[in-house]
Amino acid sequence: MAELVFFSGTMDCGKSTLALQMDHNHRARGRGGVRFSRNDRAGESRISSRLGLQTDAVEVVDGTDFWEEVMLRRTQGQRVDYLICDEAQFYTPEQVEQLAKVVDEIDVDVFAFGITADFRTRLFPGSQRLVELADRVQVLQVEALCWCGKRATHNARTENGAMVTEGEVIVVGDVEEQDAGHHAAPADVAYEVLCRQHHRRRLTAARAKAVSLAPEPLPFG
Repeated sequence: MAELVFFSGTMDCGKSTLALQMDHNHRARGRGGVRFSRNDRAGESRISSRLGLQTDAVEVVDGTDFWEEVMLRRTQGQRVDYLICDEAQFYTPEQVEQLAKVVDEIDVDVFAFGITADFRTRLFPGSQRLVELADRVQVLQVEALCWCGKRATHNARTENGAMVTEGEVIVVGDVEEQDAGHHAAPADVAYEVLCRQHHRRRLTAARAKAVSLAPEPLPFG
């Protein structure tokens, strides 16, 4: 029986790496699949991992219909046993429903990978629909870590180095480097994973470092 499985977590927890590994494993067993992604950091029509792995994929746009995508390939004689759907948080709820139909009506496995909540701590519409419809929701076991060492549970966006909680939901960026030897100016838009406590306080790694050098009251509340 085919399944719709949603692999979810914060940024930096290995979703795209797992997507690429699963695609490899299924192809190695002789199964035919199609890779999809949307707004990947490496550009259009790519699935990329922060470990440096990447491959080609079909770029998902608002007009993409997964049912039509699968049926077109099958009528052309292509074997389609499964779909890899990366960056699934950016899919529309209607597209997630199409994925469920693909699973139920033509027995194609769908493995979706995505972030559950945005930088405002609100569910992405695509992720919400996946949670509602998936046969299984699997939280990834590779835990991303906050700068304090605790498990990171929230995604934070920074603009010119300052954490923000308002703005456009979709702005493509990457997790900012936080190692001690990194002295470059902060990116215009970057992302960082934080524990809930430090997300609430808007206390990013750069902010924490500044506070430790020049102590001032922390923004509790």
